[in-house]
Amino acid sequence: MAATDTTATGADRRFVKKAMSAPLLDRDHELDLATRWRVEGDEDALHELCTAYMRLVVAIASRFRTYGLPMSDLVQEGNVGLMLAAARFEPERELRFSTYATWWIRSCVQDYILRNWSIVRTGTTAAQKSLFFNLRRLRALLRDPTDGGLSPESRAYVATALRVDEGEVDRMASRLSAADRSLNAPIGEAGDSEWQDLLPDPGMLPEEETMIDRDRATRKMWLAEALADLTEREMIIIRERRLVEEGVTLETLGRKLGVSKERVRQIEHQALRKLKSALTRIVGDPEEAGLIPSI
Repeated sequence: MAATDTTATGADRRFVKKAMSAPLLDRDHELDLATRWRVEGDEDALHELCTAYMRLVVAIASRFRTYGLPMSDLVQEGNVGLMLAAARFEPERELRFSTYATWWIRSCVQDYILRNWSIVRTGTTAAQKSLFFNLRRLRALLRDPTDGGLSPESRAYVATALRVDEGEVDRMASRLSAADRSLNAPIGEAGDSEWQDLLPDPGMLPEEETMIDRDRATRKMWLAEALADLTEREMIIIRERRLVEEGVTLETLGRKLGVSKERVRQIEHQALRKLKSALTRIVGDPEEAGLIPSI
């Protein structure tokens, strides 16, 4: 394993040395390379352009070494950003390629860090990303002595500086000060149980599910027995007005049954009374059982 690590380190050093030794481009030559790649699809021009600014990738990636990720991976992601910049660069805007590429390289490196720094996704909004990458710097400037969270004064300062809520600052500070812990990690010296054994189950107990299913089936049976007392027209009105999530209007039912909407309302009222009477005979208090609305 040690030999592998040494080889990787040597390869990284050779890559950095090669990147730093690539010749710099003057403005006119850079413009010519970018134009040849954009207009003619000249891959040799693309290679020379990207090789010249590989030093920029290394410089930006090195700023993020303190996040605990391999330098080679950071450089690789920076190279992705460099290629994206080359694909989107517009030479006619008379902007130096390095200025444009810097944004893409930094963005790709930061996105990679956010994806891999923790198994839990850290930042999704622009404000959270800014907080993640600037909290350490501001905290070092403030020399905050508090372990884990921030002092109230430091929290207020960071929130104002980065234009985020103080609650967001506090949560991010706690995240950055705590490492990921496996749910399968053993507890105690004996190791007879794991951390996941302490997590509460938000679902219902089997006994509760059984009771709910039984009550639902019982109410369904009671309702079916009460509905048997209705006429066919009353059944249609109750089914389409009361037994669906979005009941149809009185006017729509009136057109369907060939009567006025006022007549539909009267039939519905009559059917509800018959249902309530039947359910009272069956269960005692239908409103308490949640079977029929108050009329």
